[in-house]
Amino acid sequence: MPNPLTPQHPAASADSRMEALRAWLAIAPGGLRADASSLQPASSDASFRRYFRVHAVAPQQTSWIVMDAPPAKEDIGPFMHVAALLRAGGISAPQVLASEARQGFILLSDLGSTTYLQALQDARAAGDLPRCHGLMLDALAALVRLQGIRAADLPAYDAQRLRTELELFSQWYVARHLGVEMTAQEQAGLSQVFETLLANNLAQPCVLVHRDYHSRNLMLLDAGREHGNPGVLDFQDAVIGPVTYDLASLLRDAYIAWPEEQQLDWAIRYWERARAAGLPVGDDFGTFYRDFEWMGLQRHLKVLGIFARLAHRDGKTGYLGDLPVVLAYARGVAARYRDFNPLLRLLDRLQGVVPQAAYTF
Repeated sequence: MPNPLTPQHPAASADSRMEALRAWLAIAPGGLRADASSLQPASSDASFRRYFRVHAVAPQQTSWIVMDAPPAKEDIGPFMHVAALLRAGGISAPQVLASEARQGFILLSDLGSTTYLQALQDARAAGDLPRCHGLMLDALAALVRLQGIRAADLPAYDAQRLRTELELFSQWYVARHLGVEMTAQEQAGLSQVFETLLANNLAQPCVLVHRDYHSRNLMLLDAGREHGNPGVLDFQDAVIGPVTYDLASLLRDAYIAWPEEQQLDWAIRYWERARAAGLPVGDDFGTFYRDFEWMGLQRHLKVLGIFARLAHRDGKTGYLGDLPVVLAYARGVAARYRDFNPLLRLLDRLQGVVPQAAYTF
């Protein structure tokens, strides 16, 4: 989950990895002559990776992106493997131009500096909803292509992974961030909710899953670039998993919220495209949408835990400002299905909400 494309490492030129990176660029990896003095931060993300933009010696208008992934903390192999898969499948992922696995450096094609988040926010602020709609339809079309890519060698999004993610909610959001100790009854109820979610998630048909297919990882491309919008980043953790996962990431984005009727419209359009493409989404949209909601709830509970962990363990407190949007998604689904009543009661206590009578399914 990368941060916005803003400088995050102003002192990076003084560190030893920066010096090693400059030395690597000086040997013209991949036959490309970069002006190392032009290195500027391009983005940072929630891992140990960081990215820099560098310009060519000539012509100077050409730029590339350099990934710095410390080998002791990150493995660049999955990134390069998935990048090749996506590009072969018609996705506008960056091209790997050169790499140095021993040092953890990759030189990549530059997909620009405008995220989908920025483009969507600008269009919405200007009242240009057709622009938002067009960008989102492009993202949905790309998602259908992505899910059609055969990638049997990727890890499975199995029960252990999904359960470990859910436990982040208890450990980091409830216990660490809120400082709340759950009662035995609350713990039992939450465990029941987790098992219900897992049973649904694991029963869904499986496809290639990006795992963070949202507005901060999608890039607005110049006309005529690659395979068209969007450019796709941060895909190194791709797995084989539930078909609704990436759709939930996109339509129930932690960083930009859409009215539920708009989410529903886009979900229907995706489902129609996916069916036409032969993806395993089923013939009943009602069932598909329930699976989408339940998968989204798993993701949002995980995200609450991750954002809390980023703040309290890693000092990245900026993510705390996105908690209300994620909580709203989680509450909405918890209130809609009686299977999640224990979670709703817990959220009521955590947020100081007086329960209201409501209909659930």
